Amino acid sequence: MMNRKLTAGLALAAAGVLGLAGCSGSGDDAASEGGSEGQSYSIGVLQLVQHPALDAATEGFQQAFEDAGVEVDWDIQNANGEQATAVTIAQNFSSSDLDMVLAVATPAAQASAQAITNVPVLFTAVTDAVSAELVESNDAPGGNVTGTSDAAPIGDQLDLLAEIVPDAKKIGIVYSSGEVNSEVQVKAAKEAAEERGMEIVESTVTTANDIAQSAESLGDVDAIYVPTDNTVVSGIASLIQVAEAKQIPVIGAESGTVEGGAIATLGIDYTKLGIQTGEMALKILQDGGDPATTPVEFSKEFTYVVNEGAAERMGVTVPEEILAQAELVE
Repeated sequence: MMNRKLTAGLALAAAGVLGLAGCSGSGDDAASEGGSEGQSYSIGVLQLVQHPALDAATEGFQQAFEDAGVEVDWDIQNANGEQATAVTIAQNFSSSDLDMVLAVATPAAQASAQAITNVPVLFTAVTDAVSAELVESNDAPGGNVTGTSDAAPIGDQLDLLAEIVPDAKKIGIVYSSGEVNSEVQVKAAKEAAEERGMEIVESTVTTANDIAQSAESLGDVDAIYVPTDNTVVSGIASLIQVAEAKQIPVIGAESGTVEGGAIATLGIDYTKLGIQTGEMALKILQDGGDPATTPVEFSKEFTYVVNEGAAERMGVTVPEEILAQAELVE
């Protein structure tokens, strides 16, 4: 799992440097052929930042086209966590001869939705598309934008935390104040925590450089929960360093965080989510589907992922019944 995702990350990094140019008008020819062999499309990909979850989502999206035998000229761009850069990339895509744009993560999707109105925009790794003002509703998006949500089972994840840290009452969360998806998750975590007799202690960051200080500022918490916050996940090593030094167990919302040093998650397989998004894209491009009436889709399954080394370093033991169901990473 780690080798695959590392490979995907390196591929994306290289693609971001090369900026592969898309072909001109190829999708129009493909449409006229009615899905015949030899069709090709030009697709731009705007990924907010490079980290394992988003890399896997992009890789999965590309895999869906490969599995379908559909040729694509990819223009893959990475905003390196900078919203201004995401806006610039989206604006450049809007004036390019593309058949579709994939936006990976909420800020990238917001930039794309604002700038691109002439071709379909598919998003993935977006927690709440309605709150992010990407769609009118999940069932009827209403415009040229639709895609897949990575909404996590936060209540179940807090239950997992309680199984690993039975006495946990004060749960710390570090998140980016600039990400709508994180605000949605923190609100949901507070509601779920209250139902379980827990308290959420929150601390915000502006950039990844703030993570260590923000983690320190949580104070005497019993555990830390890391949502699918792109800024924090991209700099997860800083948070893990603080947690290990203070022996504070960390639970993540997705597997990339566990690979980065969190103890466990019950989370989404982002490669599968990317494939699911790619299958939606193929229906739109090949079958004439309309994004306006193509409902937002959600992950169909969740998986336990455990890092036993991280558990040992943070001074806890993962119950055997969880280990028996889990995918293990180091």
